[in-house]
Amino acid sequence: MMKHTIFNFLLGIISLVFFIPACSTSQKASEAPKKSSDTIASMLPQKNSLLWKITGKDLKKPSYLFGTIHMIDKKDFFMPEKVKTAFAASENIVFEIDLNEMQNPMVMMKMMTGMMMNDNMTLKDLLKEEDYKKVKSKLDELPMAGMLGNMLERIKPMFLSTMITEQGMTGEIESYELRLMEMAKAKELPVEGLETVEYQLSMFDSISYQDQAKMLVEGLEYDQEESNRMMKEMVTMYTTEDLNGLYEMISEQSKEISNFEAMLLEGRNRNWIPVMKETMKEIPSFFAVGAGHLGGDIGVISLLRQEGYKVEAIMD
Repeated sequence: MMKHTIFNFLLGIISLVFFIPACSTSQKASEAPKKSSDTIASMLPQKNSLLWKITGKDLKKPSYLFGTIHMIDKKDFFMPEKVKTAFAASENIVFEIDLNEMQNPMVMMKMMTGMMMNDNMTLKDLLKEEDYKKVKSKLDELPMAGMLGNMLERIKPMFLSTMITEQGMTGEIESYELRLMEMAKAKELPVEGLETVEYQLSMFDSISYQDQAKMLVEGLEYDQEESNRMMKEMVTMYTTEDLNGLYEMISEQSKEISNFEAMLLEGRNRNWIPVMKETMKEIPSFFAVGAGHLGGDIGVISLLRQEGYKVEAIMD
């Protein structure tokens, strides 16, 4: 079903927790500058591009903004020369989270804790017996089922949805973050994050366990053909660099999931702007974040323009 497809795509542009092996904050969205609707419209991305050049205001050198997709079939993966050129001109790289943290045992321990439901709640507490048997059968097929044992049933249903989806992915999977991380290591660039792993994990608690469990069950019943069609359409939007089309599709479907857009897109985008401003004032930076965060009137491109920066699409 369409909602399940969008839901898992949204998880893909939000978290790298399950794909990349190995300071809790109370960040609040900053107040948006008040602008007229005409002014906001003029600040929206008007061109199709995944790569944007940031100049003006207090910047001595340009910085760059690149929209990624965290997991993509290797046959669809592409790295344009313009991205390599912008990367070469940058002196550090900034992801949604500092990927070096994923190698820290303490961070990994916090991740495991953040993935677990509170109060010793289990999946069986959230589901009817018939639904529980369906989900349990699927979980038993996961490679980590034997290692985690009963702990698997204490993991928040949203993460279980992601794990099951990734298990069902066929073909060889590529990641822009991992490829860029390799490039950063080769160039010995410093790596930073716009937010912490802990903060990302905390956001998933904005959706109740009951709603997460409901979506988990729905995910087992969705039509595979329809899901494949939707995913293909979204990947096509990405490979044709259609940011606004991608944002509109995500925004429309995420309305079915309470607080999803406000919490996981808009709130985070606004939180990132002060961090980006401070970082690129000090050093020319290459920002790599999920492409779904770039387009729309609450996207990073529009928000940077509202702050007075010149943000231009790099076409070639």
